[in-house]
Amino acid sequence: MIKAVLCIFLGVLFHSLPAQQVLNLQDCRNLAIENNKKLKIAGKELEASRAQKAEAFTKYLPSIDGAGIYIRNQKEINLLEHDAYLPVGTIKADGSWGLRGDQIQIVNGKPVPKDYALLPREAMTVDARNTALLQLGLTQPVYMGGKIRAYNQLAGLSEQLSESKLEQEMQNVIQMTDEAYWQVVSLVNRKKLADKYVESLQKFTRDIEVMYTTGVTTKADVLSVKVKLNEAEMLRLRVEDGVSLSRMHLNQICGLPTDTVYTLREENMELQPDVVIPALTLEQVYARRPEVAGLELAARIYKKKEKIALSDYLPTVALTANYLTMAPSFFDGISTKMDGMWSVGIGVKAPIFHWGASRKSLRNARAQTGIMEYRLQEAKEQIELQVSQAEFKRREVAKKLEMAEHNRQRAEENLKLAEVGFREGTIPVLNVLEAQTAWLSAQSDRIDAQIEMKLCEVYLLKAYGVLGK
Repeated sequence: MIKAVLCIFLGVLFHSLPAQQVLNLQDCRNLAIENNKKLKIAGKELEASRAQKAEAFTKYLPSIDGAGIYIRNQKEINLLEHDAYLPVGTIKADGSWGLRGDQIQIVNGKPVPKDYALLPREAMTVDARNTALLQLGLTQPVYMGGKIRAYNQLAGLSEQLSESKLEQEMQNVIQMTDEAYWQVVSLVNRKKLADKYVESLQKFTRDIEVMYTTGVTTKADVLSVKVKLNEAEMLRLRVEDGVSLSRMHLNQICGLPTDTVYTLREENMELQPDVVIPALTLEQVYARRPEVAGLELAARIYKKKEKIALSDYLPTVALTANYLTMAPSFFDGISTKMDGMWSVGIGVKAPIFHWGASRKSLRNARAQTGIMEYRLQEAKEQIELQVSQAEFKRREVAKKLEMAEHNRQRAEENLKLAEVGFREGTIPVLNVLEAQTAWLSAQSDRIDAQIEMKLCEVYLLKAYGVLGK
């Protein structure tokens, strides 16, 4: 239900984009999550692991199988090559069979039976040209050496691992979206700054030209200002190209047409204050990082594989029940009609000698478990380093932002003094140009520091494992 509502909301958001043309950071995140192919793949993997878990549970239940076969044979089955003749005798008083004296005759000096009964060849013929067999069987596992239970636990861990991968991919998409978003904001604000810089130089150029015509300044001053104006226009052109490319990149991440033009909310206002991120202990970080959860689950999965490998040493027991029907049948004489019988039984299978295959399989599983445990330790060490670096970088950028703000204020004051001094004739043109360049640099440094601070927040939240939560 929640997924359906989210899809409807995102669909409405997507179709309303051309009308509103304004996006905030959360809008871009939602669009990126909805359209990212890796996330969709991770979602399908989660569906597959859930189906695998449901399939593993069926191993506890009895299985019913049916089989049937029909064969057309060329010949009948004849039990006798020729007609047979059976001697006719008498059942004696003791129940044994024998010949009376009147049932014996002497032929060539030897006693032979006097009378014979005919056993025709046709009577011992089985019409097996059309042979059919149907079998229905039920098998109920009783004991499989713990293999079925281990498989079910393995399927449950695989489902959790897929959920962890989905969460990790979700955070990667959010980080990628945030980076592209703030890149656009940075370049748009640089574009505004470049426009303001060009506008200031254009005005300064007109003033210089007027002063040159009146003989107050020299031709060299006019050329210096015009060169600076050309440089500023080239800078603005490069920034405009960067804005277009960064917008295309963000559009691609959000699943929008690359030529879509919109306004980001932070373009027309000051950046929001820094987010207060409470510090977490390493244990809290480990509990929140999907990479740690994934490696822990992988280690547990290989532990279960050890149990599966160990089960190869143990016997297996299963109950069976079958019903078999065939034609021709031999249950009550020879008949061409279908006839059958049922049977029940118990089967036991125990490994005796397989050239040490089970032992080698167990060693392999234990080695894989050890590999996962070492990878988990390595991941924790790397996460500890990431957290330390992210916290240090955020403190460093905070100081950098503070210094950039001070430099901006000083540059603005210096520019005002230079312009006043130039109008009063106490400061040359080159000093004014230097003041304008310093003002541009200070403004750019401030924008860079603000964007860098936002990205530091993203990286710190990612290091803590709580990005997007």
